[in-house]
Amino acid sequence: MATRHNKTKRDIYQEVTDKIIGYLEQGTAPWRNPIQGTEGNGFPRNLHSGKRYRGINVLLLAMRAFESGYSSGYWLTFKQAKQLGGQVRKGERGSLVTFWKLYATTDRDNGNEIEVPVLKHYTAFNLSQIDGLEAPDEAPSETSAEPFEPLEQAESIVAGYKSGPSINDDGGRRAFYRARTDSVHMPKPEQFKSREDYYGTIFHELSHSTGHSNRLNRGLDTELAPFGSPDYSKEELIAELSASFLCAAAGISPPTIEQSAAYLQSWITVLKGDKRLIINAASAAQKSADLILGTRFDTAASSDRGQPEASADRGKPNGQVQAPAPSQPGLF
Repeated sequence: MATRHNKTKRDIYQEVTDKIIGYLEQGTAPWRNPIQGTEGNGFPRNLHSGKRYRGINVLLLAMRAFESGYSSGYWLTFKQAKQLGGQVRKGERGSLVTFWKLYATTDRDNGNEIEVPVLKHYTAFNLSQIDGLEAPDEAPSETSAEPFEPLEQAESIVAGYKSGPSINDDGGRRAFYRARTDSVHMPKPEQFKSREDYYGTIFHELSHSTGHSNRLNRGLDTELAPFGSPDYSKEELIAELSASFLCAAAGISPPTIEQSAAYLQSWITVLKGDKRLIINAASAAQKSADLILGTRFDTAASSDRGQPEASADRGKPNGQVQAPAPSQPGLF
């Protein structure tokens, strides 16, 4: 009788979380690494479809490009490269990309047929790893031609946030979002070291505001959690990732800010305690950025065989990670 050898199932949640923790333990928040200055104008894109990658894949591909020194922001599967007439060079190592695939099943409570999203993965290669293909001709990035232009686009993102909170440039020394009054409070722009710092900060605070019950309802104005708690750290993580997505949309790199050891350690602790957190937080962050930008989900890149990156929390209201606000005056 033949012996059945069970192949060890790949734990994608754990694999992604370990990558993020590895950066944090080195003292670097990976979403603070530059994702601008490559072909593709900020976001990693699929060359075959022209669509952006989203959610956790923005981080995974940006980190891989940063580590390997890839100059291109374009990615392809092995099959897509072959379809376009290219060839992945022998010995090249691909990069992890995740997606959700819907499976039909029966609800044990009521017997109804439902669709359940399951996290799947495939491998993508950077255009720099592929022979016989070139990036499409693009207009030069405005960041390299004229530093001020991307900041105008950043300003339009702030102004274009429909039904957003009030913004008070009251000249204080702190930037924060106050859920009780649905208001963002910012120091004056000239108090920041750079314009990138200013826009990265206001994007962060606006991202918090998307969690208000009138928007994506992450419980910021209805439930309380103390500063430094896991729920507080989750919300900060969502705002950090959302701000990095908005910076890419504005054509600027997220500002490189030295994070305190305690701040990084709090994220390490939370991530080690919940291997699903980083993927769900990135999904919630993408929804936050989409709301501010007024963009649609159907522009996302996907694999040849599955759904674009979506939230695993389809069964929860608004598909959001629940992350209550702290009892302090505001979220930072």
